[in-house]
Amino acid sequence: MKAAAIPAVRVSPELRQAAEAVLASGETLSGFVEDAVRRNVEYRYAQKAFVERGLASGETAGKSGKYVSAAAVLGKLDRRLDKARKGRTGRTGAKAAA
Repeated sequence: MKAAAIPAVRVSPELRQAAEAVLASGETLSGFVEDAVRRNVEYRYAQKAFVERGLASGETAGKSGKYVSAAAVLGKLDRRLDKARKGRTGRTGAKAAA
């Protein structure tokens, strides 16, 4: 497939300097910009899919009349967070003792 060009983007000198300052060894500004565009495209697709799933879920709930209360969702999230914190503490303690 033939490569396509992204239009030139005008930025302030400060932004260009900041971008150049964070380039990895051997990385070009063009490569940096390409990576930024690629990541943003992936993020936008993921964001769009997330919204579509949420809307579909809401529509399904509306048709079925089955909803989960916010309190139930938050309670479940709290339990998962507590479990994750306990597991994390256990692992860190084991590393510290080793």
